[in-house]
Amino acid sequence: MQVADRRHRRRAYRHGRRSEWLAALALLLKGFRVLARRYRTPLGEIDLIARRGDLVVIVEVKARATLTEAMQAIARPSERRIERAADIWLSRQPDHARLSVRFDMVAVLPWRWPVHVENVFYGMD
Repeated sequence: MQVADRRHRRRAYRHGRRSEWLAALALLLKGFRVLARRYRTPLGEIDLIARRGDLVVIVEVKARATLTEAMQAIARPSERRIERAADIWLSRQPDHARLSVRFDMVAVLPWRWPVHVENVFYGMD
């Protein structure tokens, strides 16, 4: 890997971490408790898992120039990957039977407060 490629990847990684931190802060200010960040499973990764009461939100964080670009960045294969990882996380919760789950997105846009989009997609039943 060339030096420029490594620099670009490192910069993108830091930008992603910053975006996830901002998204978590936005959710905290809305009354959510962040339970997990970058939750990894063999089947996929979830950027943020947050909870308010019996509602659990599985959050995909997208840092893009516009909200439209962020919305379009979640493709069907990504949805499936997130759903599979969410199933694993939920199965490990002792109170999983009473939890409601929602799939949200937080768009981190330049020079704006993060935009929380609820129900960005619906999981399979």
